[in-house]
Amino acid sequence: MVRKSTKQHEPIEVVIVAGIRSPLGKASGAFDQLSAVDLGALTVREVLARSPVSSTEINQVIIGNVIQPIDAVNISRVIALNAGIPRNVPAHTVHRNCASGMQAITDAAEKIQAGRADVVLAGGVESMTHAPLLFHDRFREAMAKLPRARTLQQKLPVLLEIAKAPWKPRIALMEGLTDPTVAMNMGQTAEVLARDFSISRQEQDEFALQSHQRAAASWNEGWFDDEVMHVFAQPSFAAIHRDEGIRESQTMQALAKLKPVFEKPLGTVTAGNSSQITDGAAMLILSSRAKAEAEGWPIMGYLHDWTYAGCDPARMGLGPVYATHQLLSRYGMTIRDLVRMEINEAFSVQVLACLKAMESNSFAEKKLGLSKAMGAPDMDRLNVHGGAVAMGHPVGMSGARLVLTTLGQLEKDTSGGLAVASICIGGGQGGSVLIGSESWK
Repeated sequence: MVRKSTKQHEPIEVVIVAGIRSPLGKASGAFDQLSAVDLGALTVREVLARSPVSSTEINQVIIGNVIQPIDAVNISRVIALNAGIPRNVPAHTVHRNCASGMQAITDAAEKIQAGRADVVLAGGVESMTHAPLLFHDRFREAMAKLPRARTLQQKLPVLLEIAKAPWKPRIALMEGLTDPTVAMNMGQTAEVLARDFSISRQEQDEFALQSHQRAAASWNEGWFDDEVMHVFAQPSFAAIHRDEGIRESQTMQALAKLKPVFEKPLGTVTAGNSSQITDGAAMLILSSRAKAEAEGWPIMGYLHDWTYAGCDPARMGLGPVYATHQLLSRYGMTIRDLVRMEINEAFSVQVLACLKAMESNSFAEKKLGLSKAMGAPDMDRLNVHGGAVAMGHPVGMSGARLVLTTLGQLEKDTSGGLAVASICIGGGQGGSVLIGSESWK
């Protein structure tokens, strides 16, 4: 049953009552034999098994995904059914590029606030390993003629046409990471930011090293143990728990040897200071506060508000600046009011550019309409447990992971407070979510 607020115009508070994620596997690595559906279903089952919420209490399922598989085009519904969610529970998939997992969570929150659901399972999933290969249109057109050819005489010219058509496949992942409006891939937009803000290769590599060191230290200290489930993947069925991409022994010397990827030979963005192509899933259960308290469910945190903002597609990495400014300004807040902040590490330079933009009076005046800089978070409050440069960036899942990790920080690292999880979005957007450890009422 869906409950509405007892007072007219009283907002319904949204809380997170459970959350879990898979470890992150490198592309063609640990999860090579698991599809996005497999990863999603495993994670949904796990979050339900660990939480007091029964599958029969779920009102809706919303999952973000970017590389949507052709055999599971509404992947959210397929995951839900495979995970044992009752058939009468509707499910749909959302896609906002890198923020798809975040979009699923905020869509779920909006349904709860509107009184259309009490409990929603939301998250994100991605198997970048299984991004398809695409064939040239001439090859497709020729293949389409073959079933219509009945006789050998009809088939021979069609087969000849097939043989002459371009056979080399296009890599869907690479094309999907290219913005058609500016004809630039995401790495090229990162190089734009490096020039705009005069960010050196060394600065980028130092940030990458810090990401690996922080992630490795947090894993070694057991910080991620409760956030990350074990996955038993083929062919060995050995228990996988730790994020596969973290390099505990990473050094500046090793990073310095890597060549630029996107602008050769003088670029600064390399495989070492970019996020890794990765597979993974993260699922959370959201509820109205009234429902959670009535059922006695534990409350991990409060989803106070969120914003998505647009920006120049050629500088899409600055999206978190625009979104966070819009979000905090609603409440007269500043970055200093946050005890933690997560900015997804699509690229080292992208996060560094966000920090420089936040500290720039000129940027604030020209782009944000402010009289002075909005201010940047201190490094001891930003991405304190590492980020996507070390752990990986499964594009449809990362937004959900950021929310889950931020919740964990408010629960385990601080004495409470407010935090923002933010992400840049291919196509020139940014998303930010304001999370709290306590109710605002």
